[in-house]
Amino acid sequence: MNKLKILNDPIYGFITIPNSLIFDLIQHKYFQRLRRITQMGMTYLVYPGAHHTRFHHAIGCVHLMQQAVNVLRFKGVTISEEEETGLYVAILLHDIGHGPFSHAMEHSIVNNVSHEEISLLFMEQLNEEFNGSLTLAIQIFKGEYPRKFMYQLISGQMDMDRADYLKRDSFYTGVAEGNINSERLITMLNVVDDALVIEEKGIYSVEKFIIARRLMYWQVYLHKTGLAAEQLLIRVLKRAKELHDLGHQLQASKALMYFLNNKISTDNFNGETLNVFSQLDDYDIVTAMKQWQYYDDFVLSKLCEMIINRNLLKIKLKDKSIKAKTLDKHIASLIRDYNITKHEAEYFVFSGSISNQAYQLKTTRINILHKSGKIEDIIRASDQLNLKALSKPVTKYYICHPKGKL
Repeated sequence: MNKLKILNDPIYGFITIPNSLIFDLIQHKYFQRLRRITQMGMTYLVYPGAHHTRFHHAIGCVHLMQQAVNVLRFKGVTISEEEETGLYVAILLHDIGHGPFSHAMEHSIVNNVSHEEISLLFMEQLNEEFNGSLTLAIQIFKGEYPRKFMYQLISGQMDMDRADYLKRDSFYTGVAEGNINSERLITMLNVVDDALVIEEKGIYSVEKFIIARRLMYWQVYLHKTGLAAEQLLIRVLKRAKELHDLGHQLQASKALMYFLNNKISTDNFNGETLNVFSQLDDYDIVTAMKQWQYYDDFVLSKLCEMIINRNLLKIKLKDKSIKAKTLDKHIASLIRDYNITKHEAEYFVFSGSISNQAYQLKTTRINILHKSGKIEDIIRASDQLNLKALSKPVTKYYICHPKGKL
């Protein structure tokens, strides 16, 4: 069977599957599940085109990694065939642990289990099934492989993950500000002392990349309406879990019921849990919400109805944290109008904060390689004064409450 297939991608055109291991991993049910996980969660309620999936993104990342390997080899960086495959596997599977709607699960029906931890569990399980052929990929993914630049290609300030999702999310949302020149960025890559650098000629592309990241976060990833929708979804799952714990008989798919029945944390996320998690996707949540909107619980039914009909909460962004008396005023109003408890009202009235930091000085930096051989951080190398400002986190505070009658 020919496993070196070609896929047609709307961003890059034709993408070639590099070897039979990558093909077999793509064919695996764990990876095929990513076709049913939306890349951008609830963002389609703001940008109607944002229906692309984690599957699209992972394939795109492999394509960019192929380009990166070719560029680095051309510049004299030694990358063995085993290392090359390790890089492809690690980037292909870097997001395999995402739950339904990407981030909502992490904050609701599992207790602080990150998608990175679940990705690693999937990779270890697949490594058993594929007779140890993912061992090197797992080392690279965990940052344990001695060649540091390989980890930076998977998870760094300018990795293949970001190079794909900025361009892809920009395309599907129609937000042109995020459209980076990933091909030029990759062409400018090099390795010095086993660390990734960008050649001086690529400095303007890096500046554009950092600015694009900031704009995409404010305009898309942290868009206030998308934020309000995601917070509602988190509260739907929390309320369902709460009702289930109180003895309510909720209807849901077998996979979703497992997570309602069990308190899942990092300590007990075992093989059985992983197998059930691999059956869980966006469709389980949407189907459950379509049923729960008619359930005899004011909070759960209203929350589900609001998401399904896109009748979302009003959300305001502020520069200062929200005062308790502002929240109390809205809560009191809800208690009075609907004869519900304070605890129930808090599902519809709440505050929080969001933070945007386009460039993180404390993590792996983006280093520029000058023609003289000197290496310096992009902030020092750039004549763009605002890049330094972009390295400082900007925090905004939000309050959500009903627009009028629920």
